[in-house]
Amino acid sequence: MFEGFRNVSATLDDVCIHAIKGGRGPALLLLHGHPQTHAIWHKIGPALAEHFTVIAADLRGYGDSGKPPGAADHANYAKRRMALDQIELMRGLGHESFAVIGHDRGGRVAARMALDHPEAVTRLVTLDVAPTLAMYEKTSFDFARAYWHWFMLVRPAPFPETLIRADPDLYLRQTIGARSAGLAPFTAGAYAEYLRCLSDPATAHGICEDYRASVTIDLEHDRATLASQQRIACPFMALWGAQGVIEQCFDPLAEWRAYAPNVRGEALPCGHYIPEEAPQQLLERVLPFLSE
Repeated sequence: MFEGFRNVSATLDDVCIHAIKGGRGPALLLLHGHPQTHAIWHKIGPALAEHFTVIAADLRGYGDSGKPPGAADHANYAKRRMALDQIELMRGLGHESFAVIGHDRGGRVAARMALDHPEAVTRLVTLDVAPTLAMYEKTSFDFARAYWHWFMLVRPAPFPETLIRADPDLYLRQTIGARSAGLAPFTAGAYAEYLRCLSDPATAHGICEDYRASVTIDLEHDRATLASQQRIACPFMALWGAQGVIEQCFDPLAEWRAYAPNVRGEALPCGHYIPEEAPQQLLERVLPFLSE
């Protein structure tokens, strides 16, 4: 799916971060969401590599990256820790500064990265995500019904892990296949890759720890950021799907302005999985933004 890319995985703080690299030019980091892997970028990665040195990584807990047991306070799956993974990966590859595009969970990691490491992130794009704190504080019936996994996955281990491990294919179909576009956006190869990784019993724990961190330590970090009036300094574009839950339940630009007053963006004619549902429209937005 990524012709011309090579494996550049690295072990950082005893956790392997799986990544591939291709292209030439300014560095661009791509971060996926739940319950997927770097394969989500396969429709746009080669096109981006015509303009950038593209690194597509798996978040800790996902894909072929390491999946350590969660700490009692879930700090080793905090977005702060996951962001540091990627900062260290990029530095090891010789990229002290770079742009980043993050979808879903990757968008949360990317936003925290821009806050914690402003010297490193030159431009930020988030895809179909609003700030975690705002989404939990403004949870509605419609949001809770659509994003049921936000509330199931945070239950103590091993309850949600056991459910996922019992039938990974069913879980995958009930998450990525239950959105507005169904399973149509996913090629057979991409779906097989998601299922392969989700079938690793350790992935279930990694995914749950990601969400447990989001409802605990990540909220502490977000509240501290807002209280300190720290803001994302780099140019920031937020994109989301017009047919998705973010559009229906939140005002993403208004929520992101609490963290980045100059954020800009728009809804695209698709659902949640923008890189796979609307790859051409996504490229039409991000290529000019990243090249400004």
